[in-house]
Amino acid sequence: MIEPRTRAWWRATLALCLGSFTVFINLYVLQPLLPAIRESFEVSTLAAGSAMSVSMLTLALSLLFYGPLSDAIGRAAIMRVTLVLASLCTLVMAFAPNFASLLALRALQGFLLGGLPAVAIAWMGDEFNKPALLLAVGLYISGNTLGGIGGRVIGGTVAEHWGWHSSFVAIACLSLACTWVFWRALPPARQFRPSPLRVGQAARDMQGHLRDPRLIAAYLIGGFNFFIFINQYSYVTFRLSGVPFSLTSQWLGLIFLTYLGGTVGSALSGRIAQRLSQPTCMMLGIGILMSGSLLTLIPSLITIIVGLTVNAVGFFLAHSMASSWVGRHALRARGSASSLYLVFYYLGASLGGFYLEPFWARWQWSGVIAASLLVLLGTFNVAAWLWRRERRIADMPAAT
Repeated sequence: MIEPRTRAWWRATLALCLGSFTVFINLYVLQPLLPAIRESFEVSTLAAGSAMSVSMLTLALSLLFYGPLSDAIGRAAIMRVTLVLASLCTLVMAFAPNFASLLALRALQGFLLGGLPAVAIAWMGDEFNKPALLLAVGLYISGNTLGGIGGRVIGGTVAEHWGWHSSFVAIACLSLACTWVFWRALPPARQFRPSPLRVGQAARDMQGHLRDPRLIAAYLIGGFNFFIFINQYSYVTFRLSGVPFSLTSQWLGLIFLTYLGGTVGSALSGRIAQRLSQPTCMMLGIGILMSGSLLTLIPSLITIIVGLTVNAVGFFLAHSMASSWVGRHALRARGSASSLYLVFYYLGASLGGFYLEPFWARWQWSGVIAASLLVLLGTFNVAAWLWRRERRIADMPAAT
């Protein structure tokens, strides 16, 4: 097994971080462009937001396919091929003639983008020992945040000067370059042992994961936290593009620099987990996310930016802990277990807009935050249940 901070560990971790970066620049390039796309195609706020939701939905569904497939044929080929095809999909979107074709392309792209996140943590679970895995997952998820920042900042800046179509061309070219580096840098897997692809066995593996309360808790925490977090960013673009802020696409893209808070939170998560239990880290992350959400209620651009940064720290701390919890506690079929976590994660992202839209329509941003806190209180309680359960298990030998 690969030890932490060895040459092999750094090579594999950096390759997977770059792959993660590539996935998320493609997934999130659209978000700062939502007001411009709404005006260009003359669609509603909810319809424009569905261009984000549909890719999240198909990404979530694809994970049910890639996870079991990777357990049978290996992880690397799936990650490499899907990155190439997803990047080409972004290029084609620049020439979408209408909103329906843009939605169709985003749906296809979402399915392709699921290839790497479905199996990357399972690849690490196969090749890394436990200390190496904990450190690598935090850095890998920081690649998610950098990709989210890069896609939004580049997309918003390019759109400001050359239109939103050019944003897709720029991101596609960058993605293909990153994919070439990833293809060459990822070391060969040495610990993977294939198992035959049997649909019945895959279904039984999924059922087994869904019967494990430890995994179910992590799935709910990841899914409902993302349900709120990512859709807050969608609605904040509509809030900040209107009066009194009236920000353009370029400035809306820069708002997503607040994701750097998530880069810090996920990178530090491994160190924090060495001092606190993972359920405690999840509770801490959710509490930070709730605090940041409350800060954004203050009608000041600087305070909103600070609140979004705090949100990112909390969310990615909790996400790093929940995803690595699944990798550590899945008793078998790690690829399927990790994929199922991401199914909940991206289903949450795809459905959150439908939950928040009525609150936005009635009470605008204050309604979005009130609705967010209701859900986050629920995930905090799930993390607290995990903490109590672990404490009971830890106390059992002493009681005996």
